[in-house]
Amino acid sequence: MSTNVLILPGYGNSGPEHWQSRWQQAEPDWQRVEQHDWEQPQCADWCEALETAVAACGADSVLVAHSLGCLQVAHWAQATRLRVRAALLVAVPDPALPVFPPQAQGFTPLPRQALPFPSLLVASRDDPYASLDYARQCAAAWGSEYVDIGAAGHINATSGFGDWPQGRALLQRLLAMSSGARD
Repeated sequence: MSTNVLILPGYGNSGPEHWQSRWQQAEPDWQRVEQHDWEQPQCADWCEALETAVAACGADSVLVAHSLGCLQVAHWAQATRLRVRAALLVAVPDPALPVFPPQAQGFTPLPRQALPFPSLLVASRDDPYASLDYARQCAAAWGSEYVDIGAAGHINATSGFGDWPQGRALLQRLLAMSSGARD
C-alpha cells in the first residue's frame, strides 16, 4: 500500500498484542504518531504531534485511530489547515462517562463539525467507554460512515481482536471510498 498510514493509539498507547501494533508490525512503513506522555494525555500536545506527522507525511496520509485517538482526530481536524486522505475511527470514547481517564485533559468539548475528509467510525455494542447512541452521534456530527460490528468490547487486545481482519477490510473499504474523493 503506497498510502502513508499514521497509527493513532489511545490512552496508554497500544501494546504489542493490540491490532494497531500488529498492523504496524506487518506494515513497517506505517508510522505510529508518538506522544510525549501516553499516561497524562493533553489534547493540545496530542494534536501538535499529529500536525507534525501529517506535515511530514503529506495529504495522502490515512489516519487509523483507536479510542482517545479518535477524539484527537476530531480536535486536530477542527484546528488544522492540513488535509489527509481519510480516517478510520475505532471505538470513540465518551468523555462524559466515569470510566474516561480523568488525567486526559482538553478533549472536551467535543467538536461537532464534519471532518473535511472521508471517515469510517467503527463501534461496538458493548464498549464500556461509549454507548452506541454516543458513537452514532459522533458519526453523524463528523459526517462519518457508521459501522456497528456487534458486541466487541472496546475493540482492542483485551477484547481478543488480535490481527482484526475485519478492521483491515474496513480500512480497504475506506481507501476505496477515499480514492474517489481525491479524483
